[in-house]
Amino acid sequence: MVVDSLGTTFAALSDPTRRAMIERLSHGPASVHGLTEPFSLSQQMISKHIAYLVRARIVMKTKRGRESVCTLRPESIKKVSDWAISYRRFWEESFDKLDAVVNQMKKAEVRDDKKHG
Repeated sequence: MVVDSLGTTFAALSDPTRRAMIERLSHGPASVHGLTEPFSLSQQMISKHIAYLVRARIVMKTKRGRESVCTLRPESIKKVSDWAISYRRFWEESFDKLDAVVNQMKKAEVRDDKKHG
């Protein structure tokens, strides 16, 4: 089965708790315990969120002694950014074309008003 990595990444980003974890990890690695502190969730739920981020390849989890440390993998987020940028260009070009049409319509309306006015 082919896995849609962009879809998996978007699914991982869809949850506010996971987005908050990513925000925290954007400042540097953190222990699992450190990621648990700001949330009023059980350790088990936090572990599930981390596992989801690991499966989506957004976070890498490594062992340092008895502690598990999570590190952000920015290349996964870059894929989302690259995808969004391509659509941004599309929409900007579309809006520019729409703006040109609207301006032409306004000019035509002004000419018509002067003819009939």
